This record gives sequence, structure tokens and C-alpha cells, in this order.
Amino acid sequence: MKHKLVDYFRRISPLSDEEAQAILDSMVVKTCPKGTHLLMAGQVCTEAYFVLQGCVRQYYVVDGEERSNGFFTEDEWVLSIQSMMNQTPADHFLVCAEDTTVVVGTEQREGDLYRRFPRFESISRMVMQKVLAEQQEWFASYLTDTPEQRYLKLSKTRPGILQRIPQYQLASYIGVKPESLSRIRKRIATRDKPATPQRKA
Repeated sequence: MKHKLVDYFRRISPLSDEEAQAILDSMVVKTCPKGTHLLMAGQVCTEAYFVLQGCVRQYYVVDGEERSNGFFTEDEWVLSIQSMMNQTPADHFLVCAEDTTVVVGTEQREGDLYRRFPRFESISRMVMQKVLAEQQEWFASYLTDTPEQRYLKLSKTRPGILQRIPQYQLASYIGVKPESLSRIRKRIATRDKPATPQRKA
């Protein structure tokens, strides 16, 4: 399982055997039961997480109600970018939506790798650009797409997530109430249902 992170970096840039081994040697792997908070609102984010297995949900609390705005699964990074970069308290929560295994990254471990292999700094920058681009794409979708379009996009790009999260969290994620999500699903199912052939008299 630990090799998933090495494989991820190799998709970004080729790695030598020595570089790959350095990543493996520096890895700290943590398994968290469902419901474990990796970050609480008000805390300063000091760790980044790479999901080896499981799912992490990001949510805000608005007027006492949880509003989900991110689900991170295998081969994805989880971190509060603004909090970590500016060392300011986070305004959201990160919670394990399933039993989850992550690689835990810190600035110290990152710095140690940079000193041994300076090329890792440029690779990390490419990773961060990828993470930011994905977040910007979802934010743009949230501003311009209808809830149904957001649901269809999610079902096309991440079909597995639809079976892994409760309906009320999925509804919050696309910006509707659970009953509205039910109507969206029914409308899509009806529209996609093949027409029944008519019998000849």
C-alpha cells in the first residue's frame, strides 16, 4: 500500500530508485477509524495527508448545520492549504468518513527530503499546482453549474463516491437538500430509461 505514494509521484515525474526509497523511508502511515477528525475548525493545519485507503470529508458548520464541500479518496491529497501556508486557524473540518489510512506529511519531513534531493521541491510544487487546479475546477463548477449538472459531473468523474457517502452528505456537497437530490436522481433515471418498444397490432 505504501507504494501508492511513490506511484503517484512517478506519474508526476520520473524517480530514481534512490529517490523512491527515500520517500518510502520518510513515510509515516496512520490508520484512523471512521469519525476521526484530522483537523478541527480553529486549529492551524500543520500536516498534509495522502489517502492510501478510505475517504476524508471536508465540511463547514453554517448556522449549526454541516455543509460538506469536499471528499478525498485514494490517491488524493488532503490539507487546508490556506491555513498551512499562512499559519492561520482553519475555518473548516476534516473528518474520516470511513476507516482511513493516510500518509502524514509535515514541513520537517518535507524539508529533510528537499535537502537530500533538491528536485523534490519542484515535484512538490507541481503536486500543489495539481491540487489547486482541482479545487478551482470544483469551485468554478459550484458557481456556474446547476445542482443537477454538478451531480452528473460527479457521477461521471467519480462514480465510486456516490456509493460511499450518505445521501444527506452528497446533497450538501452539490448544494441541495436531500429531498431535492432524490428528485434529481429520479429525473435522471426517468430520462435515461430506455423507451419500451411498442407492439405491432
